[in-house]
Amino acid sequence: MLNMLIKRKGGRTHTEDRHLALLLATTAGILNAMALGAFGFFPSHMSGNTSQLSSEVSNTDLSDVLFLSAIIGAFVIGAMLSRLIAIGGIKNNIRTIFSIILLIEGVMLILTSLFEILFFSSKNNHEIIVFLSFLMGIHNSTSTQLSNGRVRSTHITGTLTDAGIALGAVIATLMRRDPSKQIKAQRSQFITHAVTIMSFLIGGISGLLLYKQFGFNSMAAVGGFIVLIAVGGILATLLRANRRILRQGVS
Repeated sequence: MLNMLIKRKGGRTHTEDRHLALLLATTAGILNAMALGAFGFFPSHMSGNTSQLSSEVSNTDLSDVLFLSAIIGAFVIGAMLSRLIAIGGIKNNIRTIFSIILLIEGVMLILTSLFEILFFSSKNNHEIIVFLSFLMGIHNSTSTQLSNGRVRSTHITGTLTDAGIALGAVIATLMRRDPSKQIKAQRSQFITHAVTIMSFLIGGISGLLLYKQFGFNSMAAVGGFIVLIAVGGILATLLRANRRILRQGVS
């Protein structure tokens, strides 16, 4: 399962992408819902934030415009930073680079949660929402790069669109006389999108329930879970590399 965190030159399987969706889309849904419960705002809902920004421009309250602009900018910066780190890692042949990115994200999420546990104040809400949006940018960019665009952990509007396209392709293929060559690929793609959507939805429901029960402690636990998965991916990769070196030495 931890193979899902490795970017290879060859093609990825849909099973790896579905495991990735189960991990990153679920945690994205959880964090999004927790932020809603804590601050009344979605840190990864860029379509809604952009639409709201366009409506706020006509108002005289500049602070709302700046806040929404900061959220959108933070998401883009997070995505950009994830890409720059990934490029550097791939260039230097660091196979665990995406695990390292997730490790950094998980640690930052834990630190943010601990800050809120110890020093929560409504005066800091805007800054925390902006920072969570930055983390969501990292999160979505990482899943998108790993899966070659097939899994977008926070971008459910696009995933629903892709699922509709894949379903349409399946139906069109079924209507042809000889669908055998294409339907398997189209069906696999649709199932991958469906897993992503359901993972985000289940994560959202779980996130609200967890936040109501445990508050920011549950957010710290999500960060810890991401860290564990990232560390597991790094260790699994290193163990495989050591085994390969030993086999080469024996031969």
